[in-house]
Amino acid sequence: MREPSIRDAHERDLEAITQIHNAFVSTAAIEWTDVAHTVEERGAWLADQRSAGHPVLVAVVGDDVVGWASFGEFRDSSKWPGYRLTVENTIHVREDHWRGGAGRQLMNALIQRATDMGMHVMVAAVDRENDASIRFHERLGFHEVARMPQVGTKFGRWLDLVLLQRVLGESAPPPHTG
Repeated sequence: MREPSIRDAHERDLEAITQIHNAFVSTAAIEWTDVAHTVEERGAWLADQRSAGHPVLVAVVGDDVVGWASFGEFRDSSKWPGYRLTVENTIHVREDHWRGGAGRQLMNALIQRATDMGMHVMVAAVDRENDASIRFHERLGFHEVARMPQVGTKFGRWLDLVLLQRVLGESAPPPHTG
């Protein structure tokens, strides 16, 4: 399998991003929605990510987008500014490229972007049954910090959420401004 290259996403990548994002919507609890994403909705999301200064990265092999990753606010930092240095990641890799390095490369690049932006913590929120994603994040230095039973639902059953986090750098907290 060829080594993927990592770059910022472009509008021309939206169809592939949408297909990858939707791959398990109807069959797994990887994403807690029953509604498939559209290219138009993903386009609005990409524009929102850019205006917020949040990266959207893609892994590319040849001309094919085989995965994507991004981060956004962990919580509403305009309402709760104390969370402004914490971000929550999302990553999706095409199944035929699992265990091929694309996910690790995407996450390493995403972690570097967050670090360069001065973020302090990255959080991953993963369905309890998604052991592969939990182990993947742990291999990247994330540590489980919480299990939240029955906070979601899909397929007519309750879902448990696992929160993992990685401290991106040891730094002093910003000075108090109040």
